[in-house]
Amino acid sequence: MAFECQEPSGSSDNSEEFVEILPKDQKVELEEQLVPENPWESNWSNSVGEIEISKSEPGDIPKKASSDLSNPRSCKSEVLLTINPTIADLPPALLSDILNYLGPKELGIVSCVSTSLQRLVSKHHAWKEFYNERWGLPAALPLPATAFPDENSWKDLFVNRELRSKTFMGKYSVDLLHGHSEAIRAVFILASAKLVFTAGYDRTVRMWDMEDGLITSSRSLGCTIRAVSADTKLLVAGGTDGFIHCWRAVEGSQHLFDLRDQNELRLWEHGGPITSLALDIARIYSGSWDMTVRVWDRSSLKCAKVLRHSDWVWALSPHDMTVASAAGSDIYVWDTSSGSLMTVIENAHNGNAYSLARSRTGDFLFTGGEDGKIHMFEVFHNVPGEYLQVATWFPHSGPVYSLAFEFPWLVSASGDGKLALIDVRRLMRSDRQRLWTRRQILKARKNLDRVEPPQRMLHGFTTDLFSVGIGADRIVSGGEEGVGKVWNFTRALELEGRARALRGIRLENRMRRRKHPVEMCGKGDQKANQCLIATNNPVNGNRRGMSVKVKG
Repeated sequence: MAFECQEPSGSSDNSEEFVEILPKDQKVELEEQLVPENPWESNWSNSVGEIEISKSEPGDIPKKASSDLSNPRSCKSEVLLTINPTIADLPPALLSDILNYLGPKELGIVSCVSTSLQRLVSKHHAWKEFYNERWGLPAALPLPATAFPDENSWKDLFVNRELRSKTFMGKYSVDLLHGHSEAIRAVFILASAKLVFTAGYDRTVRMWDMEDGLITSSRSLGCTIRAVSADTKLLVAGGTDGFIHCWRAVEGSQHLFDLRDQNELRLWEHGGPITSLALDIARIYSGSWDMTVRVWDRSSLKCAKVLRHSDWVWALSPHDMTVASAAGSDIYVWDTSSGSLMTVIENAHNGNAYSLARSRTGDFLFTGGEDGKIHMFEVFHNVPGEYLQVATWFPHSGPVYSLAFEFPWLVSASGDGKLALIDVRRLMRSDRQRLWTRRQILKARKNLDRVEPPQRMLHGFTTDLFSVGIGADRIVSGGEEGVGKVWNFTRALELEGRARALRGIRLENRMRRRKHPVEMCGKGDQKANQCLIATNNPVNGNRRGMSVKVKG
């Protein structure tokens, strides 16, 4: 908007001037009001002049008109002030604070407004938070070992991983892992090292190369193995003998671990079979039929905490300084630093709660049980003891023995021999939206939206499936058949890209065919008009009416 001032003209009949009708003391006030007291950065000039502010990008300097307002007496016509600031005119620091309240989808929309906003959004720190909230820190970065992702590469990492998460709705190939002589009870995927671990009733732990499906190492432990877990530093397995068998990573080894006798460590304090194992950066977690969960220090290999339950422990899932456990039909959330119980979800299932999974943030729990149901709960750390049942699915006709979660996909393995893939993206709220009060929790319980059924069902074998694991582009399951099954979705994006390219070519050819009659028309105007009318009219249209239009 601008002040439009004209020089006074002696021949004008309208001799009533805008400034002259004001008293002398108000003239000074008007002169002071022409310059804002709170200028936007350096966009305003200190001298009083005509200012035009239009839709611009941050850093653009508004133009100053040639007319001078230093002497208000020179203004004869009406003074107009038109200021049209946009969000792009805000200071970068304030704009960054506003962007903090937006999610990935909204940030993508904002980046399409202008090139300056696109640059600002691309460098925003929220992309790192979004990535960590969904998948944690990347184990292997597409950068030199000495470098760490900058703000731009965090957005690229997020977008690429988000695209890869869509592969589970595409085409896949199936590979079989033959090697076990009896049922497979435990499956674990270490995606960062491209390794798969399996164990079961044949008392053997096997390590497979994810790419070629070959056994790289194996070890017989002399008992049924019901739980396996690993990271790039440690491999643990537990079974009916009550021991936790540990192998540290061998530096320089191609496949990280050597399962020979001299490299094995044993931990023993459980008084019953070990049913579940998990690792984090500082601790080992073990659950047992002795009705306890034990927390071990990784450096000293000593038991630091014992969490006692009232029934057999079937599954557990740690996060930060908490661990969730399934014992009997109940779900527990514990504070591992103090050993105190934070939340109890009683009678989560009709029968035993066999399986448990957890989101990266630790606020969402997924449980599967003997009744064939899958529940999703949200636990509120700011409201002790409170939780919200977000959704329930009933995709299986048999017990749900295992759950695995990799944002946004929840995968379940059941006694009916099937896997269910459930997209929970719409049901999960970010940390920015999770500060609920007790009243809001109670209101949400009364107004739960209907949830969609599983997006996909995969058929394993005709017998029970006991365990499942999920990586960025693969799903591995094991069961009664004693054969591991790998669903490989690595080519799904490539195939989808080819399909989109073919659809684009077909659309382009269709548009060319529509334009072809017009392009082939003669050079004469009348003939061209006839071709245009013939193209727009139906095939069996009124020819007489067409000729009349041409003549007109």
